[in-house]
Amino acid sequence: MSNSHPPNPSNPDQPTNKEQFLYPRSSYHGKFTPERLVFNANLQEFAQRVNFICNLETAGKISTEEAYQRIKDLWKELRQSKRELGIGDNS
Repeated sequence: MSNSHPPNPSNPDQPTNKEQFLYPRSSYHGKFTPERLVFNANLQEFAQRVNFICNLETAGKISTEEAYQRIKDLWKELRQSKRELGIGDNS
């Protein structure tokens, strides 16, 4: 999962208002480690993508089965990210 946005022309390090609206991010306030910060970003992206999939299914743009499979695939990615980052391993 990535946390990339197209650059803001006035400040390449900041997302545009449209991106802030479409891809809101909350600050991480938990116990800080680089791994936890990365996982938090991945978790926020997972939640955002699940929300989009649910909206597509609700609007009839994708089937219930496709929505389920997409969310299941995203869950597998998130779980793999957790394992690779060592989150939950007595950290």
